[in-house]
Amino acid sequence: MIEGPYFVLTVVGVLGTGLVAGVFCAFSTFVMKGLASLPPAQGVAAMQAINVTALTPAFMLVFIGSAALCAVIAVVTFVLWPDEGTVELLLGSALYLFGCFGVTVAANVPRNNKLAEMDPGTPEAIAYWPTYVSEWSMWNHIRMVAAAAGAILYVLALA
Repeated sequence: MIEGPYFVLTVVGVLGTGLVAGVFCAFSTFVMKGLASLPPAQGVAAMQAINVTALTPAFMLVFIGSAALCAVIAVVTFVLWPDEGTVELLLGSALYLFGCFGVTVAANVPRNNKLAEMDPGTPEAIAYWPTYVSEWSMWNHIRMVAAAAGAILYVLALA
């Protein structure tokens, strides 16, 4: 069984990855559907506002802090190579780092940046909105599942 500071790191990893999975789950299950039901100009304006307010220190601490913690857990696991939980810890870290954080950087943020450059009422923004919702949501589903799976694997490493 994992003990001491390593146990604490893993428990905090469960908490961080689980919180991020919950935020992304909210977007996948009802936020994006609600925004998509608005007239396109309103949906664009609302998503632009969400993207700006998402950059708060509280969310960034959880999102980026979890990525840093997952990296630390992976490195500590490689160094200590514990008798139990090694595979779960490494897979959980990889899922969050690549499937959640990496997907955010490579897929969701570029779409957010493109949307941010548009005036909500323009024909360009109105035409792009359905594509944005579809593509952004697909990538969000992936990062939600990756973060949740990372949390589950960390829990399994503790068992």
